Amino acid sequence: MKMLNKIAGASLAAWVLAGWCGAAARAQGPEVVAPVVLDTAVPIIIKAVKPKPSGLSKFEGFVMHANIAQITVRAKGDDMTIQTFSLSETAAAKMQQIVDKGGYQYGDKVTVMYDASSLKAIRVKGKPSPPL
Repeated sequence: MKMLNKIAGASLAAWVLAGWCGAAARAQGPEVVAPVVLDTAVPIIIKAVKPKPSGLSKFEGFVMHANIAQITVRAKGDDMTIQTFSLSETAAAKMQQIVDKGGYQYGDKVTVMYDASSLKAIRVKGKPSPPL
């Protein structure tokens, strides 16, 4: 009989412990939450800006040296990037006119439009400073 009492007492304690743990497990169950629906407005595009496909690359910077055959430019954002471009025939003719008036001086701001495969400058934009 004592053995039966010990088993009954242990099983009663086990049932109480299981009930207590089960209550905690049920409290952590997933809650049913209705999804939040936000009404977002779709942006209205009036006119999309499309760049002109010119096939040329752009290099902005400051002149280090320029003559009728080539131009050397230091990059605008990075002082360590220096690029030398040979001039195309049309750009060389324009550069000759600019050189006759005094030419580009060190530090003049220019934008070079160039062919990326040959590094040949097609067009050089920028205002040359007055000659000293």
